[in-house]
Amino acid sequence: MDKMYVVITDKEFSEPMSRERAINIVKNYDEKGITGYIVSEEEANRIGSPENFREPKWE
Repeated sequence: MDKMYVVITDKEFSEPMSRERAINIVKNYDEKGITGYIVSEEEANRIGSPENFREPKWE
């Protein structure tokens, strides 16, 4: 089975989806000024809720 991904925004997790679909959704959100992140379904389960997601810090 293919690996599934979840899009995280500041308010919600998406349903699990393909990598390609997740990328398209994040691009669409970006055009609307919404920040979204893609994580694996397993990582989303580990995080539990959007409030527990720690935004990456790029140095």
